Amino acid sequence: MRRRDAATTDAGRLDDFSYLEPGTVYLDAACQSLRPRPVIDALTEYYTEYNACGGRVKYAWGKRVDEEVAAARSAVLDLFSLSPRNHAVSFTLNTSYGLNLLLHQLPMNTYLRVVTSHIEHNSVFLPTMTAASRLGVERLVLDRDADGALRYEPAQLERAVVVVNVTSNVDGRQLTNLSQLVHDTHARGGIVILDAAQTAAHHHPLLRKTEADAICFSAHKMYGASLGVIVARHELLASLEVTFIGGGMVADVREDSFDLLPDDPAALLEPGLQAWGEIIALRRAIDWLSTVRPGGRSPAEHISGLADRLYDGLSGIPGLVLLNTVSAPVISLYSPKQDAHRLAVFLSHSGIMARSGYFCAHHYLKEQLGLPPLLRFSLGLHSTPADIDLALDTLTRLMKGLA
Repeated sequence: MRRRDAATTDAGRLDDFSYLEPGTVYLDAACQSLRPRPVIDALTEYYTEYNACGGRVKYAWGKRVDEEVAAARSAVLDLFSLSPRNHAVSFTLNTSYGLNLLLHQLPMNTYLRVVTSHIEHNSVFLPTMTAASRLGVERLVLDRDADGALRYEPAQLERAVVVVNVTSNVDGRQLTNLSQLVHDTHARGGIVILDAAQTAAHHHPLLRKTEADAICFSAHKMYGASLGVIVARHELLASLEVTFIGGGMVADVREDSFDLLPDDPAALLEPGLQAWGEIIALRRAIDWLSTVRPGGRSPAEHISGLADRLYDGLSGIPGLVLLNTVSAPVISLYSPKQDAHRLAVFLSHSGIMARSGYFCAHHYLKEQLGLPPLLRFSLGLHSTPADIDLALDTLTRLMKGLA
C-alpha cells in the first residue's frame, strides 16, 4: 500500500481534519479519536450508495457489503500480522462488550483463577470480578512495574484466565513482558485476553504475531466509527459455552434446538444485525493509518514528538504533579491545590477539551493510590504543536491565576 505525505492546513493540521474550527483543541483522544475525512466519507458512501444488510444477501448492494466486511476482517488481521487460519475477527459494540462476551461464555470447570492487574480500566476490572464469580474461582489482582510489566509468579498462572491491558489509559505504560506472559500462561494451561483499546491506533506493532488468545479493542479509539472488535484464536472460540445468541449465528432452528453456522468462528460472537457501515469505516481507518505520513513521518513518530512536547511542557508548570514518569500520548496529572474538574472547565472556556476525573480506573487511582480527581491530556493525529502550546500556555496562566 502506497504511503502518502499528508497535506496540512495553514494551522499545521492534517487536511483530513480540516473540518475543525480554528482554535479548537481536542485533547481527549483516549476516550475517542476524531475521524479523518476518508472514514467519514466511507460512512456516507455506505448510507447513500449501498445501505443494505450483509450476510447471505443475494442482491448487489448486499454482496458489496459482504465484500467490504470481509475486507475489513482481513485488514484487522493484517494490522496484527495474524493469519485467518488461526484467528477470527468478530465485531461488537466496544471493548467492554467484547471482553464480557468472552469472559462470560468461558467453559465451566476449566480454569482455576482469573488474573488481572491494579492498573486496569473498568472494562477489565469489573468483568473479571463477575467472571470469577460465575466460574466459581478466585480472582487475583497483581501489580504492574513502572515500565508496565505485569509482576507475577509462574505458579499464579496455573490454568488462569489472564486479562490485562496492553497500554494504560491513565499514563500510557505498556505491557513490556507481553510475550513472556503469554508463554508462561500457555505453559500452565491458561489463556490470555488483552485489552488493546489504547494500543490499536498507535502501538499496534506490540501485537504483531502475538500468541495471545484474544485481543479486544475499539475502532472509535483508532479513527474509526463507534465499534468494538475481537480478534480471537479459533481454539478459544470453539471452547466457549455460547449462550448469547441470535440471528446471523445459526444455520438451522427447530422448536427446541438449533445448529450454529459451521466453519464460521467469527459468527459465534456476532448475534443480530451488524453495524455494517461502521465495520466498513474501520477498514478505511486502517488503510488511512497505514498510508498517512504527517509531516513525512509515520503516525507513531508524529504522536511521539507531540507527546514529548506535551510532557516537557507540563513538567515545567509549577503546582502540577504528573503520574507519568516518561512521555506518552496519554498524560495524567493533578494539582494538590486545585480541583481537576475546575481546571477542565476553565480550559474548556478557552476552547481546550481535556478530561477530568478517574478515567474509569477508580480502583487504581482512587482506592489504591488515594488520589483526587485528575486531569488527562491525550493526543491524536489531529493534534498539532500549536494545540499543545496553547494548552500549555492556558494551563500555566490558570495555575498562576488560581494560586
